[in-house]
Amino acid sequence: MDGPLWTERHAPDLSEIRQTEARERFDRALSEPMNLVVQGPSGVGKTAATRALAQEAHADPENDLIEINVADFFGRTKKEIRTDPRFESFLSGRSRMAKRDMINRVLKESAAYAPMTGSYKTVVLDNAEAIREDFQQALRRVMEQYHRTTQFVITTRQPTKLIPPIRSRCFPIRMRAPTVEETIDVLATISDREDVDYDDDGLEFVASAAGGDLRRAILSAQATAIEGEEITMSTAYETLGEIGHDEAIREALTAAQNGDLADARSTLEDLLDEEGYSGEDLLRELLRVARAGSTYNGTELGRLHKLAGETSLDLAEGLDDRLHLTRLLATWVAGRDTLDGELRESVEA
Repeated sequence: MDGPLWTERHAPDLSEIRQTEARERFDRALSEPMNLVVQGPSGVGKTAATRALAQEAHADPENDLIEINVADFFGRTKKEIRTDPRFESFLSGRSRMAKRDMINRVLKESAAYAPMTGSYKTVVLDNAEAIREDFQQALRRVMEQYHRTTQFVITTRQPTKLIPPIRSRCFPIRMRAPTVEETIDVLATISDREDVDYDDDGLEFVASAAGGDLRRAILSAQATAIEGEEITMSTAYETLGEIGHDEAIREALTAAQNGDLADARSTLEDLLDEEGYSGEDLLRELLRVARAGSTYNGTELGRLHKLAGETSLDLAEGLDDRLHLTRLLATWVAGRDTLDGELRESVEA
């Protein structure tokens, strides 16, 4: 994709956050600096909103905003952490330090130094659901020790994974998946700034295909603008049809309907492991693809949506996304067979 990503070039100001309740809560954090837990599905703008907060809160956000993605620690080796330019000054000469102590030191040192401007700085911990409980206890102690000079902002898809002492020290800000209309509004604003031609059908196609993932919608619009030189229904379909996974998702739904849960599970695993979907993302895609076709009647779609609500809760609290999603399909199909049986009995009677 040529040039800077639109998600970076058109990062929103606080005033441009379309979700009124979330925007008002961020505004409150400006007047009353406090620790925050920003929670919501992937791609809804949690990190972008946090950066917008820091831009308004700090005269020198480049130095008074510290971003740490949890994967920077827990998905990397000690050598990779120690040689990361962001952390090497904290860990110089400490090659024998255990990984746990390295992480604790980086957290503590990040919180300890004085802000460059104003009375406090902001430390952001992205994807905090991946932090083990013992590290969360260490984080709690750092938050307590440096609460006067450091604001902690914790972003997460699964706030229930945070220990109660951390949640109790943070003001919650919930960010939901944007509506199609809100997503279209964002895409139209960015397209106007980029001087890209578009029509309403094209923007609606891109917004609907993103399934509530604003980041994905913006990047899809950029890909369409580059490939098709405009965003219309035809250019969006040609561009996104090549990079989407609708066919694989339809195969999983069909396999489940045919009673082949092993095939359905295998397809779900490929999408989760190889294509990088989170459980919540894939759940939204399953619902979108099921709605888009004419294969399932209203009763079947209604049952699928009802079960999806229960599965969403399981995904927030559980560890195995593939297990919960496979169980969703199995329960859905089992319920269909039960309804068919009851219908046959009523007809025979």
